[in-house]
Amino acid sequence: MPNSVIEKEQRTVVNILHAVDGYNEALAHQKNLYQAGTDFNEQKGNVAQTIARLHPKRLKLTVSEVIVDTPSTVTLRLTSNTQTLPPFQAGQYINLFVDINGTKTARPYAISSAPQQREYYDLTIKRVEGGFVSNYLLDQVKTGDSFESTGPMGTFYHNPLFHGDDLVFIAGGSGIAPARSMLKDIVANTLVERKKNQKLHLIYTSSYQADVIFDEELKQLEKEHDFLRISWIITRPNEQYQGMTGRINVERLTQLLGDDAEKLSQKMFYVCGPTSFHDHCAEQLRLLNVKARRVRIECNGPPKNPQNLAGWPSNVNASDVIKVTIKGQCSFEARVDEPLLNSMERYGFSAENACRSGECSLCRVKVLNGAVFNPAEAKLRSTDEAYGWCHSCVAFPLSDIEIMI
Repeated sequence: MPNSVIEKEQRTVVNILHAVDGYNEALAHQKNLYQAGTDFNEQKGNVAQTIARLHPKRLKLTVSEVIVDTPSTVTLRLTSNTQTLPPFQAGQYINLFVDINGTKTARPYAISSAPQQREYYDLTIKRVEGGFVSNYLLDQVKTGDSFESTGPMGTFYHNPLFHGDDLVFIAGGSGIAPARSMLKDIVANTLVERKKNQKLHLIYTSSYQADVIFDEELKQLEKEHDFLRISWIITRPNEQYQGMTGRINVERLTQLLGDDAEKLSQKMFYVCGPTSFHDHCAEQLRLLNVKARRVRIECNGPPKNPQNLAGWPSNVNASDVIKVTIKGQCSFEARVDEPLLNSMERYGFSAENACRSGECSLCRVKVLNGAVFNPAEAKLRSTDEAYGWCHSCVAFPLSDIEIMI
């Protein structure tokens, strides 16, 4: 085909496009962009600033209120005068850093307030018998005290798009904290047309009646919202108590949830409480043939009494004392039943940490010599095991060890 014909056809196409409504304006706008274009240098750093605001490495917090929930529990209401509190998903936690008589350590606490509430974070803290940090927070912290924390984090949260509308939350003790946040989130976000299908069954177990956290608030929410059902269980009742008692087991779960396998398979289960509690609940759900992918568990710290766990060497006693050597620095003594990170902190050493339950892997240290016990909670990568790394928050030294931080 002659070039003149091709050029004529191209001009015809161009003329037709010019007839399209808005085409000429688009060409003019394109020409202006060519003339006044930018390489976006003026926006350099904006993305990093946005990420830092939404996912800060550290928060500066002040105690605005100390709320006594029960004789053994307080809620610390934390605000910030220096920055906007970042968003979080219902069920997530922050890692709170403390300095107790010169020992710098941290503990993760679930945010018990609603994600829609961004003026403050509520941290609900229950006293642990012999607890180093919980006793400090309950006995010594007062309004006006300042703390530093991480930003919100964690994989234990409610996702309405993927978790469905039929939810069961099994809470033990202070495990009610993330449940409260999830409940408030659902109340705030559930659309009217979806409330017909929305269900949340909260199974809440406490040792004593006086230990029940958010008692009146939860009862009021149950009255106000048809989708919410609460089953209260007291494991150490007094003679006057008339409600459900005992431990959660297959029979109790069947009584509360039914034994319809198809219906159970459609529920999403959340479990939060002491380590022994969520391990026990997970086993009961397994016996009910609930798929692991339908069970979400929040670990609360390292396992207690590691010497009772599978794999603990029979020749190592919990009271044994070993020597920990920090390469090129110093050595100190530690008990084998204490997490390595705890003993490190007591002697002024630390590693970046957040979950303190083996999940986030921030506290990894390399074991150069000696052996440590890694429980199932450690969730070690295969490369960690191959090259001697451990998660120090849940690693228990079995012998004299040398580590590199």
